[in-house]
Amino acid sequence: MNTVFKFGEDVDGYKISVLNEREIRAAAGLLFLMMFIAILIVVFKGDFVMLKYAITIFLTDILIRVFISPRYSPFLIIGRFIVRNQVPEYVGAEQKKFAWIIGVALASVMFIHIVILNARGPIAGLICLICLIFLFFETAFGICLGCKVYSWIYKEKAQYCPGEVCEVKDRQAIQKISKPQLLIVVGFILYIYFMAVAFHEDFRKETYDLFGLEPTSQTSDK
Repeated sequence: MNTVFKFGEDVDGYKISVLNEREIRAAAGLLFLMMFIAILIVVFKGDFVMLKYAITIFLTDILIRVFISPRYSPFLIIGRFIVRNQVPEYVGAEQKKFAWIIGVALASVMFIHIVILNARGPIAGLICLICLIFLFFETAFGICLGCKVYSWIYKEKAQYCPGEVCEVKDRQAIQKISKPQLLIVVGFILYIYFMAVAFHEDFRKETYDLFGLEPTSQTSDK
C-alpha cells in the first residue's frame, strides 16, 4: 500500500525521493495548451463549456498527483511517453509536491467558481491567468514558481532543482549576457514600439483574399 501512495521515486545516487523534470515539463505543456485553448474560446466566443471540462480535468489530474501518486497522473504518464527517449533530469519530489498543492488550491477555487456555481468574474479570470503563468514558466523555461515559494517559506534549500539552480556556482561564459546583447534587446523593444506607432493603422486594415478562393456572397435584386 505504501508503494501505491508513495510520492516520488527512489533513484540510486539521490538521498531523497525524486521526479523526472522532463516528463513534468511535458505534462505542464499539455495542460497549458488545454487551458489556453479553453480560455481563448471563452474570450472570443463567450462559451465556457470547454473551460469547465478543462478545469475539471486539470483538478482531477493534480489531485491524483498529490493525494495518490505522481506515477498515476494521466498527464504525467503521457508526458513520460513523449520524453521516453530523453535522459531523465531528476528533481526533488518535496518541493514539487508543495507546488502542486498550490495548484490544487487554485484549481479548486476555479472549479467551485466556474463549474459548481456556474459563475464568472474577475476572481476566476485572475486565477486562470495565474495558473497559465505557472504552467508556462514550467514548460517554457523549466522554472517551477511553486518550488521557489517553497524555498522562501522553508529555511532549508530545496534539493535537486531543475538546471541545478539550487547549487551555488558561477555562470559559464555561454550563460553570461554581454552589454552589446543587452543593447540589442533594448533596441528590439524600441523597434517594436516605433513599429506599433508607425504601422498601427496599416496593420488594422482588413486582409483580402489574394487568390479569390473564398466564396463571395451573391445578392439578387428582385
